Amino acid sequence: MLFRHSIDAMVVLPEHLHCIWTLPDGDGDYKTRWALIKARFSRGIVVGEQRSASRIKRGERGIWQRRFWEHLIRDELDYAGHVDYIHRNPVKHGWAKRVGDWPNSTFHAYVRRGLYPTDWACDPEETINGGE
Repeated sequence: MLFRHSIDAMVVLPEHLHCIWTLPDGDGDYKTRWALIKARFSRGIVVGEQRSASRIKRGERGIWQRRFWEHLIRDELDYAGHVDYIHRNPVKHGWAKRVGDWPNSTFHAYVRRGLYPTDWACDPEETINGGE
């Protein structure tokens, strides 16, 4: 079975990631999608991380947390706030000084599509809104 979805916004940081997905109508199976993404990613990297006895027994890698948080987008304003939050996240966590400096983000695709200017969110006084 295919678990189709589109990725509307995403940022990958060294210790976590955020993304917004659009799933087909009537399909809310986040759990299976995350399991498949984690499994495929994990098979692509060398085992070397520390793992607890529990993780070893279950055949789990030590790079992923077992949980994930989901949020159903309520409206266009909620969507825009979460997209902004995702793109600001590298700055929020100190991985970049400017949003555009972080390469592992859909921010660059949004700039190419004309949805953000290249210097978006460069004002250090700007507040960071949106969910986590």
